[in-house]
Amino acid sequence: MDTKRWIFLGFSAALLLILALVFFRGGGGERIKASAEMPPPSVTPEPGPPTETKFVTLFFPSEQDSLLHSETREILASASVAEEAKRVVEELIKGSERGYLSPFPPETRLRQLFITREGVAYVDFSRDIMDKHLSGSSAELATVYSVVNSLAFNFRPIKRVFILVEGEEKETLGGHINLSRAFLPLYSLNSE
Repeated sequence: MDTKRWIFLGFSAALLLILALVFFRGGGGERIKASAEMPPPSVTPEPGPPTETKFVTLFFPSEQDSLLHSETREILASASVAEEAKRVVEELIKGSERGYLSPFPPETRLRQLFITREGVAYVDFSRDIMDKHLSGSSAELATVYSVVNSLAFNFRPIKRVFILVEGEEKETLGGHINLSRAFLPLYSLNSE
């Protein structure tokens, strides 16, 4: 009986080997050639979401008087009030397009801006806002309220604005306006 078993096992192994060779090498003679006439498939990039914009009002000081003068700008719209508020402050830093004074030294950068649930916007500037700021109470008042009025005027959720420098509370920018509190808008400083 052992001999019959060995013959059966040998036959089964040979059959498996033949089937494996046919399976793995069976289509070897048939190769797919890339056609030189066939152009590569064209991939058209999907268009991104449409970039919507919105108009905002910025307030700049003037050499003519001690009031803040309005200037309209177009910014990218966002679902986030904080993102749009950042864009407003960045536009203020860029300066006026109509010849008004800049409320900031040109080296000033916006570090961060966030808004609490209570409607307080914390606006964090680089140290340049203090180190290179023009002296005088009217210059300091114009800097503070160009930010406060521009943010509160354009964004209903913003009720008050707190100004930080390098992430910290400061007593003042130049020795005149107390920065240890959040500011309410003072629209009586606006010319219109």
